[in-house]
Amino acid sequence: MSIPESTLITLEFDVIRNRLAQYTAFSASRELALSLTPATDLAEVRRRQALTAEARLLLEEWSELSIGGARDVRRAALHAARGGILDGTTLREVATTLQSAALIRQRLSRLDARFPLLIDLAHTLPPLPSLIDAIERAIDEDGQVVDSASPTLARLRQEVRVAFNRLQERLQSMIHSSALASALQEPIITVRNGRYVIPVKASHRREVRGLVHDQSGSGATLYIEPLAIVELNNRWRELQSAEAEEVQRILATLSEQVGAAASVISSTVDTLAKIDLAFALARYAIATNSTAPQIVDWRPDNPPSTEPPLYLTGARHPLLPAEKVVPIDLWLGGEFSLLLITGPNTGGKTVALKTTGLLALMAQAGMQIPAAQPSRLPVFQYIFADIGDEQSIEQSLSTFSSHMANIIRVLNTLAAAQQETVISDDHQLFESHRPAALVLFDELGAGTDPVEGAALARAIIGRLLELGVLGIATTHYAELKAFAYTTPGVQNASVEFDVETLAPTYRLNIGIPGRSNALAIAARLGLDPVLIEQARSYIDRKEAQVEDLLAGIQRERAATAAALQRAEELRIDAERYRDRLAAEQQAFAAEREAALAAVRQEIEAELREVRQQLRRLREEFRTVNLSRQWLEEAEKRLAATAEQAQKAIDHLRQQATPVAPPLTERPLRVGDVVHVTSIGLSGEIVAIDEEDNTATVQVGGFRMTVNCNELKPAKGQSATDQRFTPSQRDVQLPVPTDVSMTFDIRGWRASEVSTRLDRYLNDAYLAGLHQVRLIHGKGTGALRQVVRELLASHPLVASFSSGGRDGGDGVTIATLVD
Repeated sequence: MSIPESTLITLEFDVIRNRLAQYTAFSASRELALSLTPATDLAEVRRRQALTAEARLLLEEWSELSIGGARDVRRAALHAARGGILDGTTLREVATTLQSAALIRQRLSRLDARFPLLIDLAHTLPPLPSLIDAIERAIDEDGQVVDSASPTLARLRQEVRVAFNRLQERLQSMIHSSALASALQEPIITVRNGRYVIPVKASHRREVRGLVHDQSGSGATLYIEPLAIVELNNRWRELQSAEAEEVQRILATLSEQVGAAASVISSTVDTLAKIDLAFALARYAIATNSTAPQIVDWRPDNPPSTEPPLYLTGARHPLLPAEKVVPIDLWLGGEFSLLLITGPNTGGKTVALKTTGLLALMAQAGMQIPAAQPSRLPVFQYIFADIGDEQSIEQSLSTFSSHMANIIRVLNTLAAAQQETVISDDHQLFESHRPAALVLFDELGAGTDPVEGAALARAIIGRLLELGVLGIATTHYAELKAFAYTTPGVQNASVEFDVETLAPTYRLNIGIPGRSNALAIAARLGLDPVLIEQARSYIDRKEAQVEDLLAGIQRERAATAAALQRAEELRIDAERYRDRLAAEQQAFAAEREAALAAVRQEIEAELREVRQQLRRLREEFRTVNLSRQWLEEAEKRLAATAEQAQKAIDHLRQQATPVAPPLTERPLRVGDVVHVTSIGLSGEIVAIDEEDNTATVQVGGFRMTVNCNELKPAKGQSATDQRFTPSQRDVQLPVPTDVSMTFDIRGWRASEVSTRLDRYLNDAYLAGLHQVRLIHGKGTGALRQVVRELLASHPLVASFSSGGRDGGDGVTIATLVD
């Protein structure tokens, strides 16, 4: 099934093919472009569109890509296969074509997954490196056989050069000889019949012995081959003949190799032509600013859909100048399948008709279409176009008869296409189906009596509705305008006409019928108003009412369009104000966050100072000797630090944005594990003073009294305060582990005892031990002396004594202060 050639010509698809052919690179792809026809299979159309889209994407990224110097060498390959001998130029073209194929195969094979069809085509290009190498080694770029093509040819050409030089030397000596000076017409060497001769005066013929090969027109000069050079000439000619035979043998050998690969070479040229055609389609699409349409699966018998299968946005006729053509929006299917376009002559009705048909043909041929996106088209099995005046004097057909003959052929073809044979495994069924078809009728029913013409047009439109086709028709009949307004599946459309300028605007309005504007145009041109009114009185009253009704509809449509435009403007303004308010709100939020961030940074700096003080306290706990006075001072410093931290937290709470109120908590009780927020440590409540709202907390080995507001239940206790608190790292004083009452230092060096014993005494004191037992052994007594000297001066030791029966002098018992 294919689109008839008459339709292609009527819609000027042949002109599109000629323009497409200008973008091809060699004759084989040019032939494909000139013979390009629309496909009628959905899968094939989609494949063609996908290939064109891939080629365009590739050229947009790699604009210089081409098939190189490929030539259509299929005929040469076939000649070689039949035993013919190819000349050097043709052989070189074969090699160049195969080399181009190898290069394009290499380039396309490296593409990514966006180009599957081009990659598949590249893989069908067979590599023939041995044939390419054989030709390139024997034939130079000018198509001449090189000396190195064979050892015999190299030797023969060397001998030819030697023989030629000897011949020339002998002739040069003769023409410059004084003995022959008077006999020569002039001292030159020339060629006659492939042999070298000298020009001799006819009157001095006897002075030069030799063979006469020619004479001048006047007979005054004879061209003589002197006997002295006959043998040299013979030798040179013999070597030339031998050289020619060797060259012919080399060409025959190469031609035989080409003939053996003739089928592969022909297949290579075919594939290169397909690739170049894809590149040509892409370049034409870029040149015409075309886009890829969506190809939809549509049949008249498909379930009804509100989405029209044919939808063209900003469609332009590709043969009209791009800077002058007025784009149109047009759709068919869905709510209506037939469109009746009315309006004045030269207003663009036929252009709209041809644009729709031509873009459908281009899409099914794999071409992108000059339209905006989104545009979509179905795949039509039939496209019919009856456009223009096809009257035939030879066949005695008038304009009406010609149009009617075309319409009858279209209707009969569509009716016959409904009956299709469906064969199953066990029987044969006849099933009726309606094919996807596009019908374009220009001036439907014109060329005969208006009443009968309008009636025929209504009947034809009714039959087209039954056949389920998509169609567009142009008309001037007012009856058809009313028929379209009242008939489901048919819609009015019109092309605008500016009565003030007496010029069409070429804009297509779907849903609004057009008017002929004949009286308005006549009045504008200056016809007597009396004649205008007289003509108006002759118009049938019903037709006038129809025209007035349609004019009223058009005015209401225009008013609605204006209201919609105003509503759209208001919507755009509202969106603009909304966006501005959103931007201002975002800026305010950003400023607020920046302010909070600055406050947080300030508080973090204060908290870092608190942490540093706590770190110093911890170090002092670990390194200094503790006394009651020092502990009192540390207690005061801790209280001051806690007060400073509380002030920082309160300041941050005042600056932060209010959030949800804190969750209700149960009262703190003795035994609760709490977190002291002022110092970032956890401990257990050992006592609560409700009058002062304070609590005594056991933090590791030491107790502290803090305000209950600074205490928070630790994780796993009650609900926590949801108010904002600054993020900080926990800094904890060292919590002494279980400290043994016995400290064994036997085997230590004396230098190690002082520091480690001091630390042990601090830990024992913090753990609440009253006495400790220090084992140092007897030995030489050096460790005992170091230990007792340290105990004598240590502030945490109240007294010490020998171990007595519990170890004697090898043990020292130390009693710690209360």
